[in-house]
Amino acid sequence: MRIDIVTIFPDMFKAVLDESIIKRAQNKKKVKIYVHNLRDYTQDKHKKVDDRPFGGGPGMVMNAQPFFDAVESIKKKTRFKKNLTRVVLLSPKGRKLTQKVAMRYSHFKHIIMLCGHYEGIDNRVSDYLIDEEVSIGDYVLTGGELPAMVLLDSLVRLIPGVLGDKKSLIFESFQGNLLEYPQYTRPANYAGMKVPSVLLSGKHNDIESWRKKKSLEATRKKRPDLLKNKYFLRREK
Repeated sequence: MRIDIVTIFPDMFKAVLDESIIKRAQNKKKVKIYVHNLRDYTQDKHKKVDDRPFGGGPGMVMNAQPFFDAVESIKKKTRFKKNLTRVVLLSPKGRKLTQKVAMRYSHFKHIIMLCGHYEGIDNRVSDYLIDEEVSIGDYVLTGGELPAMVLLDSLVRLIPGVLGDKKSLIFESFQGNLLEYPQYTRPANYAGMKVPSVLLSGKHNDIESWRKKKSLEATRKKRPDLLKNKYFLRREK
């Protein structure tokens, strides 16, 4: 997979790209990640990428031209087939990022992420350039950089071969619309707080049943909205 990120703050991504799983994924050549400075694509001699909004109003609006030119330049270099590429604008107006959405994006070969800023982006970017808008939650941030990092992390770990143990993906929270079951490690008794005995029993069928039960209990308590999935409601009966 190749991921291109277009932003006016490219330095914000250095720490994310040089640490943990994302760094290892790049070292394993499972993903190639490129960060582009939007100002490199502006036609303004002062490197401006924003202007006052038509109709008046507070703040500044980012120009359409640099985004169009950036995406065109990236696509010319990569030459992925159109159906293998997704251009995504990080925006509070977008579709909310979920594990299901992340998994869908992980099947593309090329993702281009556009990070907005200021009061927004000229709407012609949304109308004519991107494939989809994505939000990480119902709140407003200063720019699209942090949401891009969240989307990046959620995607990279889904690429085959990135995580050492394939089972890690199977049992994670939100896989199958359920939260993950409780996890414990040594010591079995810490300051009088004991690990559930079933996990020490060595009986794998009992352990699996316990985990399914606890996963469902955690979802009921913390995220009952996830249980609207009819499959799980039928299975519970």
